[in-house]
Amino acid sequence: MSWLQLHLTVDKERAPLIELVFENLGALSVTLGDAEDDPQLEPKPGESPLWQQTRVTGLFAGDSDADELRNAINQALNEDVSRHLQLEILQDQAWERAWMDAFHPMQFGKRLWICPTGQQVSADNAVIVDLDPGLAFGTGTHPTTALCLSWLDNQSLAGKTVIDFGCGSGILAVAALLLGAESAIAIDHDPQALEATLANAQKNGVEDRLIIHDSEQPPEQPCDILLANILASTLVDLEPLLASLTKPGGEIALSGILHNQTLDVLNAYQGDFKILQTERLEEWMLIAGQRLSS
Repeated sequence: MSWLQLHLTVDKERAPLIELVFENLGALSVTLGDAEDDPQLEPKPGESPLWQQTRVTGLFAGDSDADELRNAINQALNEDVSRHLQLEILQDQAWERAWMDAFHPMQFGKRLWICPTGQQVSADNAVIVDLDPGLAFGTGTHPTTALCLSWLDNQSLAGKTVIDFGCGSGILAVAALLLGAESAIAIDHDPQALEATLANAQKNGVEDRLIIHDSEQPPEQPCDILLANILASTLVDLEPLLASLTKPGGEIALSGILHNQTLDVLNAYQGDFKILQTERLEEWMLIAGQRLSS
């Protein structure tokens, strides 16, 4: 079995965007590396500085259509990156296991932890999501996912229905269920993402409260809480749909938004939502709001 690896070198400001684009296109893993001889020595505590020229590498299944991926990347970035995009065929090896060797438990908010198989969390009152990298990547390491998880940990979810729109690995849906949500609806256009979401729900014993939906057939009933961690331009385009999927008085949390895209998203959502909160982590934003009555 072979794998398709894509490399794109960009300046450090654009690297997080390329990382998210690769993840949204179904990358099994995404890594960032130094494209030049620009070592980052002794960063301050809590800092994860990027290189001036950062090489973003996405690992995809070997049967992925390279032309479709290239076109999708061009469309997401609204520019032709074909001259700079490098493709590489790799022979099979235990990629997920190798990545997991460097993956350790991570805390979000006061209670919520993401923990790989075989590792332990000793914190009192910990709510633990047992999660390993899989068919659809999403483990909480990207700032947009971290923002959503921390926001979820601060919500009162008992008796609530939650939609995870663009679910990827299902990490947000599974976390919501473990935090006390009555039910969760995971929505994605990628069959592999839905497959991974179901597998992660089963692994965490919450599959009986999870509903899977293809994005072409969204649910008819609106939810109490909707999370969407997707690209900002897509959030803007989907505002009418996401508003219709949120009950009056219900809450929405949006991420996948670069700081300089915040105003565009706010403008799109202020008509249907009262904006309650914005949070920033590195260059990424979360916007939370409450659905206004019709």
